Amino acid sequence: MAKKTANVQAPRKKSKRERRLKIVIYVMILAMILSTMTMGLSMFI
Repeated sequence: MAKKTANVQAPRKKSKRERRLKIVIYVMILAMILSTMTMGLSMFI
């Protein structure tokens, strides 16, 4: 008897909400790094 392969899931496409959340997180991290760099630069000026 052959086993059923119903438990194997196909790679799911990410929803728009998940993709948008990821982009927002990356933008926030980038803004944090940029603000830290500019704050460091302002100490020397």
